[in-house]
Amino acid sequence: MVNIIGKPLNRVDGNLKVTGGALYSAEFPQENLAYAVAIPSTIARGKIKSIDTSAAEKLPGVIKVITHENAPELKPLKTFMQGGTAAEEFLPFQDNSVYYSGQHIGVVIADTLEQATYAASLVQFTYDQVTPIMEMQKQREEEFEPQTIMGKPAKVVRGNPQEAFDKADIKVDEIYTTPTENHNPIEPSATTAVWENDQLTVYTSTQNTYGTRKALATSLDIPEENVRVICQFIGGAFGCKGAFWSHMLLPVIASRQVNRPVKLVLTREDMFNVVGHRAETEQNVKLGATSDGKLTAIIHDGISHTSMYDEFAEPFTVATHMLYACDNLHASQRLIRLNRVTPTFMRAPGEASGIFAIEAAMDELAYALKIDPIELRLINHADTDPDENLPWSSKSLKECYQIGAEKFGWSKRNPEIGSMRDGRYLIGMGMASATYPAFTSPASAKAKMLADGSVVVQSSTHDMGGGTATVMAQLIAETLGLPFEKVCFEYGDTRLPKAPVSGGSMTVSSVGSAVHGAIKGLQAKVLELGGKNQNDSLTIEDYANILAKNNKEQIEIEYDAQSSQEKKYSKHAFGAQFVQVRIDPDFGEVRINRYTGAFACGKILNHKTARSQFMGGIIMGIGMALMEETVVDPNLGRVMNANLGEYHVPVNADIPDIDIEMVEEVDNHVNPIGTKGIGEIGITGVAAAVANAVYHATGKRIRDLPITPDKVM
Repeated sequence: MVNIIGKPLNRVDGNLKVTGGALYSAEFPQENLAYAVAIPSTIARGKIKSIDTSAAEKLPGVIKVITHENAPELKPLKTFMQGGTAAEEFLPFQDNSVYYSGQHIGVVIADTLEQATYAASLVQFTYDQVTPIMEMQKQREEEFEPQTIMGKPAKVVRGNPQEAFDKADIKVDEIYTTPTENHNPIEPSATTAVWENDQLTVYTSTQNTYGTRKALATSLDIPEENVRVICQFIGGAFGCKGAFWSHMLLPVIASRQVNRPVKLVLTREDMFNVVGHRAETEQNVKLGATSDGKLTAIIHDGISHTSMYDEFAEPFTVATHMLYACDNLHASQRLIRLNRVTPTFMRAPGEASGIFAIEAAMDELAYALKIDPIELRLINHADTDPDENLPWSSKSLKECYQIGAEKFGWSKRNPEIGSMRDGRYLIGMGMASATYPAFTSPASAKAKMLADGSVVVQSSTHDMGGGTATVMAQLIAETLGLPFEKVCFEYGDTRLPKAPVSGGSMTVSSVGSAVHGAIKGLQAKVLELGGKNQNDSLTIEDYANILAKNNKEQIEIEYDAQSSQEKKYSKHAFGAQFVQVRIDPDFGEVRINRYTGAFACGKILNHKTARSQFMGGIIMGIGMALMEETVVDPNLGRVMNANLGEYHVPVNADIPDIDIEMVEEVDNHVNPIGTKGIGEIGITGVAAAVANAVYHATGKRIRDLPITPDKVM
C-alpha cells in the first residue's frame, strides 16, 4: 500500500479493546495470586506513635501486614527534576513520618481482595499530630525560588521590563489563579509483582517502562537486568503515570516477603492522594503596550505549591518566554511547601496553567486598546524565538489564526460586551493562542523481516490509547511499500529496545525516528542482499524471494535514534482556539455550544487518531475552564471530593461537535519524519478562550478558575 501516511485508519488495537482481549496492568493472570490493600494516613502531618496489627493478622486469609516497623530498607531515588525517573523522593515505610493525608503507611496482603480490604480497616494507628500547612497564602513569607524550571532558571529577564511597563501607554496588571486539579484516568494505577528467585517481573501502569525498571532496581539495590517491566495498555494517564511513584514498591516488597505474586490496585481516592496532581498557581501578569498595540513589557510572576520533601515547580512561565515578540521580559516563579503529595506533570504541564494567564491578559489588553484580539496577536507575532534567539524550525501560527477564524466565523462577532444574544441567553466568543514544544528524546527500535516478507518492529514504548501502535505500523508500511496488515509493531516491555517516557508529546517523534531508522536500515540490508539499489520499489513477494534465495529465515537490525544537541532551530507546535459560549443570565450556567481548534503540528501520520488527540485535549481544557477543582480541607488536609461524583469532569452533554482543523506543515528540522507532538497542545489556550468568551458575553472578567455559576452571576 502506498500513501498510507496520514490516512484515517482504524487503530490496530481496536478489536482487542472492544472484545476485552486487551490486558491492562491489573488483568494479567497469576497462579497463587495474593492481594494487597494499602492503608492511608488519616492525618496530614505528624508522626506515627503506635501500630496495632493484631486484629487484622488474626483474620482468615490474611498473610502479612507490612508497616515501617517491618519493611526493608530502600535506597534513595532521584526525581525527574533531579535527572532521575521518580516522581518523588519519598519512599514507603522508611520511618514513622506523615507528610500528607492519604499517605500510605501500611499494606495488608491476603488471599482475596475482600479479606485484605477488611483487614486493612482493622489496623490501628495512633499519632503525634501536628497542625498541617495547607494554604499558600498563609505561607507567603516562606516562599522560595526553585533550582530550575524545566531546565531554565527560575527567573528570566530580558531588557528592562519594569521601566518599560512603567512608561507604557496602556497597561494590564492582574492576578490569575488556577486550582489543584487531578488527572482521573479511568484505569486506576495498578501493579502486580512476581519474584522468581532473584528475578522480578512487574506488570504496572506506567508511561515509562525503562524508567520504572531503573527506579525499582535502584531502590531495591539489585541489577537492572534482574527487573522486567511490562505495560502493554494504559487506560489513560495524562501524566500521573509518567514517573515512578512509591506505591509501586508495595506489592514488590510484599511479594518478596510472602513468596507469592502480589497485586495492588489503587482506589479512586488513592488516585487523588498518592500519584500527584496539577499544582495550584497564583500568577501576576503585567503587560505594557503602545497605543497601537505593540507590546513593550511582559512581566509574568507567580507561585505554586510543592510537597514538604520535594521541589516540583509547575512551569507556568515557560511559554511566556517565547509566545510573543517583546524586548522587555521578566518571568519568575517561587514555591511554597504544603502538606500535600508532590505535584506532578499533568497534560501540558506549565503551558495549560500559564497560557490561561497570559492569553486572558492579552484579551484584556485587546479590549483596553479596542483592537481585535487576533489583530493584537498578529501585531506581536514572534517571527523568531525571542527566548532562544533562534529561527523556528517551522511556524504556521498565522495560518492557524486565519483558518480557525474562517471556520469559526469570527468575523460575525460583534465586539461590544453583551451585544450578542439568543433569546434570553447571552452569547460570547473568545479565542486564544496555543503552543507546546516539539520535544524528542533518544529511542531505540529493532526491525525484523520474516521469511514471508512481513515485518515486525519492536520498542519498549507505550500506547495510552492515542494510537501509537497504529501510526508506527503506518510508518513501517509506507516506508517499505508493504500492505498495512503485513506489518506489526510490538511494545510495552523492557525486554524490547529502550524508549523514553511517553510524556511531553514526544512518543511519535522519538520512537518514530527510531522506527524509521530501523526500517531504512533493514530495507538497505535486504536490498543489498538482493543486489538491488535504493530506488528499487519492491513488493512483499520480492522481499520474501530475496530472503529465500539467501537462505534467511529472517533479517533484523537495531537502530538508536539520538536527539540532536545542536540548537539551530526552535521547535514548537502552534495553534489557535475559538469558542462560543451560551450563558443563562439568571443562573450563571455556561455552556459551550461551538468550538474550533486549528493546529499546525508538523506531519500528521493518522488524521483520525490525531483528531481524537486534539479533541481530548480540548475537552480536558473545557473541564479546566468550567468545572475541575480539587477541594482540600484547610484544617485536616483531606481531599474532600476524591471521587468522580464530586470532582466534576466534562461528559458528552457538556461538549458540542468540535471542529478540528489541521494546518498542513512541512518541517525538515524537527526530526527525520517531520512530526511534532499533538497530545498536549489541544489543552493549551482552551481555558483562556472560554474565559475570554465569558467576558465578551457578560462583561465579567473571571480570573480564577474554574468559571463556576456563582462567579458568573
